[in-house]
Amino acid sequence: MKINKVLVIHGPNLNLLGTREPEIYGSMTMQDINEDLAKQAKEHNVEIDFFQSNHEGAIIDTLHNARGQYGYIILNAGAFTHYSIAIRDALAAIDIPVIEVHLSNIHKREEFRHHSVIAPVVEGQICGFGLESYKSALFIAISRLQKED
Repeated sequence: MKINKVLVIHGPNLNLLGTREPEIYGSMTMQDINEDLAKQAKEHNVEIDFFQSNHEGAIIDTLHNARGQYGYIILNAGAFTHYSIAIRDALAAIDIPVIEVHLSNIHKREEFRHHSVIAPVVEGQICGFGLESYKSALFIAISRLQKED
């Protein structure tokens, strides 16, 4: 059964976008990102939902509850990207393709940010393009969902 619906999950501290380290993350807010993605999804007749949490368990619960509800997930796990084996295991346990996104290029930042523990269990990673990282991920998700028609 094809599910023409995408879930975007924003991890810790992304609720502070717009004021948090604008030299790294820019001036757009999480709401700006969500509105841009919602417009893009609507143009392609794809439903989209958004979730943000600073809590690892809430993200895991959301991933578990996404089963059977979504055809794709776009995940910015924030700092959890680098150390959350629990989120990695939740991603491996669900049968939904996931695209990992980051606003900044994690490979050009501090050494501890260079490694993603979730990368081996997601479909791919897009980083370093700000809002375009999310928009590119949504473009890919929409393209893949429409190929299933």
